[in-house]
Amino acid sequence: MERQILHVDVNNAFLSWTAVEMLKNGETIDIREIPAVIGGDEAQRKGVVLAKSMKAKQFGIVTGETLYSARKKCPQIKVYMGNHSMYKQYSDKLYNLLLEYTDEIERFSIDECFLDLTHFLRGESLINIAKEISKRVKEELKFTVNIGVANNKLLAKMASDFTKPDKVHTLYKEEIKTKMWVLPVSDLFMVGRKSIPKLEKMGIKTIGDLANKDINILIKQFGKHGKMMWEYANGIDNSEVIYKYTEPKCVGNSVTFPNDIDNIEKLEEILLALTEQVTYRLRKYNLLASVVNVQIKNNEFKVSSHQRKLSTSTSSTKIIYNTAKELLKQLYKGEYIRLIGVQVSELYKKDETQLSLFDTNTNEKQEKIDETLDKIKQKYGYETITRAGKLNIEKMFK
Repeated sequence: MERQILHVDVNNAFLSWTAVEMLKNGETIDIREIPAVIGGDEAQRKGVVLAKSMKAKQFGIVTGETLYSARKKCPQIKVYMGNHSMYKQYSDKLYNLLLEYTDEIERFSIDECFLDLTHFLRGESLINIAKEISKRVKEELKFTVNIGVANNKLLAKMASDFTKPDKVHTLYKEEIKTKMWVLPVSDLFMVGRKSIPKLEKMGIKTIGDLANKDINILIKQFGKHGKMMWEYANGIDNSEVIYKYTEPKCVGNSVTFPNDIDNIEKLEEILLALTEQVTYRLRKYNLLASVVNVQIKNNEFKVSSHQRKLSTSTSSTKIIYNTAKELLKQLYKGEYIRLIGVQVSELYKKDETQLSLFDTNTNEKQEKIDETLDKIKQKYGYETITRAGKLNIEKMFK
């Protein structure tokens, strides 16, 4: 089964996060829209540009140059101090949003993550999940990201570096020649500055030149690094998304629709697809949930939610969905809905939870059904089988 990988990279993270925080605190000017930079403490001779706005870039200001140099290029430049504790908070907000899509997330740096969605597509295409994440980050977190869509980490990262900001790019194997080989060799991930002059002396100026060079010549010149560069130029990368599992306090999923929906039956179908995703993750980590919460947001951005305590902790898709459907009926007043979400909480390890005597048979029957479906999904892919009937969320985003 081909892997389904996303690379999410925050656009101009430090400056964007500073701008969002300032606006939240009452500032009327968005520093992303003026010549502005994030810099070190000039008084302590740490006056270096850490991040710059697009307007600052137009003056020729580059990351890493001194603030003295930046001021010469643009006398009206606004300089703001960095705040790493605040950056960590915004990084965590992004991570928590991404957790709604997969548990398999590698935090590659404070402002970028790899996501493995191979078993978490819930019947959608990878490109549409990427578009949904991009939209939600912009609407809910107020900053933008670039997202690379591919079948391995290298190509996903390369794709996220294509035109910016606020873009979703694919880079599949069949697109390597047209999208990647035409780029200068310096754009290839892990090609260092010291290697570039040597490559150019060998007549290698583009990634395509590198990809078509005899690998043995590259190994003779660069050793193991030469082999790696050749493989990367040809889109070869078998590295795994390295993630650290931590016990969640809740598991949830939501979707923002490209077009508002006022049909309760359609909302119920989407709720079922979301519930399948949530309960699949519960069972994957041997967890049971005691509380179900459903949230909706209407076309006027009004958010409503209801939750209910279950009589017995469970990971059953049927039981949790039936509860969620009842909550949705209580919430829905016939208005146009732009977002729906389901979340479960008060989680317990399965072997730590004692089932009610009256619910044991029902739970065991549902568990066997769920376990059978999970095995099929793990072997053939999440989208192979679903109880969501005719629902195909992918079509909604076309």
